[in-house]
Amino acid sequence: MTRSDRTWGVLAVILSLIGFAASAELVAERLALYQDAGHRASCDINAWLACGTVMRTPQAELFGFPNPLIGIVAYAVVLAVAVGVLAGARYARWFWWLLWLGIAAGSVFTLWLWWQTTFHINALCLYCMIVWCAQTYLLAHTTARMRRSGMLDGAGREGAGSTAWAWLLGTAVLVVVFGVVAVRFAPAILG
Repeated sequence: MTRSDRTWGVLAVILSLIGFAASAELVAERLALYQDAGHRASCDINAWLACGTVMRTPQAELFGFPNPLIGIVAYAVVLAVAVGVLAGARYARWFWWLLWLGIAAGSVFTLWLWWQTTFHINALCLYCMIVWCAQTYLLAHTTARMRRSGMLDGAGREGAGSTAWAWLLGTAVLVVVFGVVAVRFAPAILG
């Protein structure tokens, strides 16, 4: 196992556990809402930071079931792959491409959910924001791992450069995402 695979494995374990935990909490809150329509979610802090408001929208069940169920399954898959990498498993190129495509699709879905909460629902979900962060860094670091292994540009680049790039890119994306949120919700935050 290369050092870059070990680094990716450790980061993927941590990020997928964070994403899994936030998704599981959202599922638990959603189940509580099914049992009691008046349930106040643990992350209902005020009018604009209100998971319950977000969970009661059609966007929260895009495919006919709570979206966080997708997160539970997806993060469990990434966790299993990451543990496999740390245990010494070697996956074929096509497998890495499928994993990357799945993570990229999850990131697109997460971006869509961010757009919906920010501009259409007009409320934010704390656990969703945790997923935004985990998903962003997971995509950045998986992309960096693909680059280091030569799968993106043909020449492997072992070293800290692409790991530093992944942290920088992930952080830049999140600064934009949360910057937009801060501007969008400034009246509520400051008022």
